[in-house]
Amino acid sequence: MSNQRRYLRTALRCQFKIWNNDIAPTTVYTRDISDGGVFLVMDPQEQNIPPVGTILKGQVQGLMDDAPVVTLEVVRMVEEGIGLRFVPDTK
Repeated sequence: MSNQRRYLRTALRCQFKIWNNDIAPTTVYTRDISDGGVFLVMDPQEQNIPPVGTILKGQVQGLMDDAPVVTLEVVRMVEEGIGLRFVPDTK
């Protein structure tokens, strides 16, 4: 199977908060990040994992005081967690 990824992933473990109008803010950890998105480590036994297609807001926690809030879409779910792609804000 060939790698179809467009962006190089970088291993990064940091706290990341996600939420939307239907999901209360939840803080989880990242596994890796790229220019296209981020992978979040989530346990389906302990956390309410949003389904593929869900749009979320997200923000890195603890690395800087004014980390930007980004828009994300859940694009992949596996046993270890979820893959999200960055969605450009349209203003």
